[in-house]
Amino acid sequence: MACKRSFVPAFVVASILFAPHVHACSACGCTLSSDWASQGLVSSRGWRVDLRYDFFEQDQLRAGTSSVPLSSFTYPNEREVQRYTINRNTTLALDYGIDSNWGLHVALPWFDRSHATIAEDDTDISTSHDRGIGDVRVLGRYVGFDAQHDTGFEFGLKLPTGKFDAPFRSGPQAGATLDRGLQLGTGTTDALLGLYNFGALSPDWGYFAHALVQVPLGSRDEFRPGAGINLNFGLRYTAFAAIEPQLQLSARAEKRESGANADVENSGATLVYLSPGITWKVTPRFSAYAFLQAPLYQRVNGLQLEATQLASVGLHYRF
Repeated sequence: MACKRSFVPAFVVASILFAPHVHACSACGCTLSSDWASQGLVSSRGWRVDLRYDFFEQDQLRAGTSSVPLSSFTYPNEREVQRYTINRNTTLALDYGIDSNWGLHVALPWFDRSHATIAEDDTDISTSHDRGIGDVRVLGRYVGFDAQHDTGFEFGLKLPTGKFDAPFRSGPQAGATLDRGLQLGTGTTDALLGLYNFGALSPDWGYFAHALVQVPLGSRDEFRPGAGINLNFGLRYTAFAAIEPQLQLSARAEKRESGANADVENSGATLVYLSPGITWKVTPRFSAYAFLQAPLYQRVNGLQLEATQLASVGLHYRF
């Protein structure tokens, strides 16, 4: 493992603390990183496959940095009051190391999402439940900046493969189109740019730092998602042969949505999480991992639902 570059942890922590306030709608996902290339845990050439499952229930209504009790609202109300969003997300990722400098990563998400809300001027709950493919991400990477190959640059696209016209299934809003921020896809093609570094802090401790920026290249059906950034800094203890404890500090930030079909008022936030976890090296090629995310800081615009904890489990195989 490469020697430590001390500027990287400081840079990433500073980026998290001073990240712009950006979008965190009810459909936002897990901020945990399981990108094994950025963590320096994969060989330079060959195929890898990763299967990950994330579960989180967004049932805490928030305004700014405070929680808002549902009992404080009377109905009908001049504002929409969301009740819950339950997310069961499965992501299949394929990674191919072309040679010692170049690689390709493709991530295919499958979403299972239930949502309930009381719309503006309604007195009863409207619900939706959607399952399907989300927006596919395709990323290339280059790690040939130095002989250690411990710094990588990522570039690619998020493709508009997820549907964005699903309706409410029941309640007063049945048949009406669900908010765009809650759809399985955004309908837009987004540019992805990232940078990562990994190394050793000591013989028994390793680190990684990863930043990924996402910028929509246009709008679709009068909706443009907010540009955003994901930041991850992780520490792992490597002295054990089969078990590797890890701790991640992660942040997600996105700007507000825009367009006639956007919920501009209730989008945009900064979220910071602490995630303890463990990786079990079942064989030299096969690993399993599990993490629990707990929020350290949540700031939202308007009224939005957020989770009090998020759970992730996954399997990783290197061919």
